[in-house]
Amino acid sequence: MPVPFPPRFRGRSHDPRTATVVGRLLGPAILVCFLTGVFSHYLQEPPIWLAGHLPTRPISGYRVTQGLHVISGIAAIPLLLVKLWTVYPRLFVRPPVRSVLHALERASIAVLVAATLLEVFMGLLNTVQWYPWPFSFRQVHWSLAWVVIGSLLLHLAVKAPVIAAHWRRPATADPEAAVDPGGDGAEPAADRVDRRSLLFGLAASVGAVTLVSAGQSVTPLKDLALLAPRDPDTGPQGLPVNRTFAAAGITGDDLRSWRLRVDGPKPYELTLAELRAMRQYRAELPIACVEGWSKSAHWEGVRIKDLLARAGLPDGAPLRIVSLQRRGGYGVTEMDRAYTRDGLTLLALRLNGAVLAPDHGYPARIIAPNRPGALQTKWVTRLEVLA
Repeated sequence: MPVPFPPRFRGRSHDPRTATVVGRLLGPAILVCFLTGVFSHYLQEPPIWLAGHLPTRPISGYRVTQGLHVISGIAAIPLLLVKLWTVYPRLFVRPPVRSVLHALERASIAVLVAATLLEVFMGLLNTVQWYPWPFSFRQVHWSLAWVVIGSLLLHLAVKAPVIAAHWRRPATADPEAAVDPGGDGAEPAADRVDRRSLLFGLAASVGAVTLVSAGQSVTPLKDLALLAPRDPDTGPQGLPVNRTFAAAGITGDDLRSWRLRVDGPKPYELTLAELRAMRQYRAELPIACVEGWSKSAHWEGVRIKDLLARAGLPDGAPLRIVSLQRRGGYGVTEMDRAYTRDGLTLLALRLNGAVLAPDHGYPARIIAPNRPGALQTKWVTRLEVLA
C-alpha cells in the first residue's frame, strides 16, 4: 500500500503489533543512552577496579559518547510518547487486576513508565542547566537509570510471548474486518495504512528533533541547531562558558595574588611568571560537557607529568585538584594516574593563541583528553598528590 501523505490517524493503532514496532526503535535509543551514561558516570566517579586504567584515548571519546547520550535521550522523547500512546488504552481495562501475577505486571509497568518519564525529563532540563529540584541531579539520574533498565528487562521478560508473536509478522486479523485483497489476509488493510502513517510521522519527528539539537556536538549540523541550548561557537575566545569567574565567587584580588602549589615528596610553589618560564606544550583537545555541547580548541601550557616530576613523582600519581572557586560544584576534583601520566594532560595557560580569559580559568586550568568538561577544572591553585 502507498504511504499516505500527510499522515492520518484514526485511532486503530492501539495494538500489540504497533507497540512492538515502536518498541524496537525505543529499545536501542534507551540502550545507547544507558551505556553512554554509564561511561560518563564512571569517568566522573571511577570505581576501584578502574583506578589507574581510565581510558585517555581516543581524545574525543567523551565528546562522542556524551553527544550520543544527549542525542539518543532527546530522540527517545517522541519514541516514548508514541509508545505510551499505543498502549494507554490498556490502562482502562476491566477488571483492572485479574490475579496476583497480573497485579505485579501492572506494578512493574507503572515503575517503568514513571522512572523513564522522570529520567528523560530530568535529562532534558540538565541540557539547559535548570535544576528545580532540591536533590543531586547526578546521583538521582544515575540511580533512576538502573531502575529503568531493571524494570525494562522485567517488562520484556513478561511480554516476551507477545513481542515474539508480533516481531516480524502482522497481527492476526479480525475475521469480520476488511482485509487487503492484494495482501496476505493477515491484517485489515486500514490498520496497516494507519500504522505506516504513524511510523512515518514518528520517523519525521525523531529526525526533526535530532537535526535541530545535535549540532551542539556534531559540527556538520551546527547551522541546523535551532533548538540546541548551546552554540559551541559562542563565548570568550570562541568557546562556551558554563560558569563565569564571577559566578564562581572569584575576585580580582584572588587572581592578582595567585600562586600554584604542588604538594608531593618535594612540595613547591610557582608564580605565574615561573610557570610560563617552564617548557610549554601545545595540544588540540575538545571540551565536552555533560549537557551535550562540545568543541575542540587549541591549548598551551605545562604538562601535568612535568609538574609532578618536579615534586618528586616522575611516574605520575593520582591528584586532587583544588580551584579558587567558592561557589558551584566541582571546585575540588580528582584525576586518575592514567591522565597524569598522559603527555596531553596540561595545566593550560593559553587558549586559541591567547592568554586564558578569566571566564575560561585564568590564570591556569586543566585540560585533558577524553575527560568530562566538568572535571577540566578552572582557576587551579593547588595540586595535591593522593596516596
